[in-house]
Amino acid sequence: MTTTLLYGISSAIGLEFEQAVLQKVENQYGHPARQRLLVWKNLINTAAPLSDREKLQQVNEFFNQNTAFVDDSILWNTTDYWASPVEFLLKGAGDCEDYSIAKYFTLVEMGVDENKLRITYVKAMELNQAHMVLTYYESPNAEPLVLDNLQPDIKPSSQRHDLIPIYSFNGSNLWLAKNTANGNPAGSSDQLSLWQNLKQRALIIPVE
Repeated sequence: MTTTLLYGISSAIGLEFEQAVLQKVENQYGHPARQRLLVWKNLINTAAPLSDREKLQQVNEFFNQNTAFVDDSILWNTTDYWASPVEFLLKGAGDCEDYSIAKYFTLVEMGVDENKLRITYVKAMELNQAHMVLTYYESPNAEPLVLDNLQPDIKPSSQRHDLIPIYSFNGSNLWLAKNTANGNPAGSSDQLSLWQNLKQRALIIPVE
């Protein structure tokens, strides 16, 4: 098994794929995986005229409708694995972390300011278990919007009484909830080992 740079991202040309690698993807993962990548590419490359709210809606619908929830123990044979957006799309499945991470990276590539986005670790009360969502802050003190794979509609956090935030992070920072709207700064997100590992393979895919 070797690793190949699957795609390149440039603000001038958008997301591009090498055709030879796409063929390897199809050979190894099937035609639906290739199609998911191409639809994802188009989603990113046509985002410029859209408002942030429109981008949120398109990205939330794309991942919720084109991938399935599968636990890490089944998909990756481990208790906890944070997949890159490419890995998520190739598998066509993942858990709540994978949905949130894929939405985060995609929105950043579509031009949404990463300072408005946080991957948020919560307790899902109805499931009585840990869960992860993506939150969007229109301004630093705004009520966040919640993008979730459990519910199709994007809702403000005040309408998600089933979720109790614990901590959140983005590409640079980490916050603890501590009963405040925006959380208390708690250092760098690089403290999260799974996040560090994910960033190292964000553009890489194993192909034969």
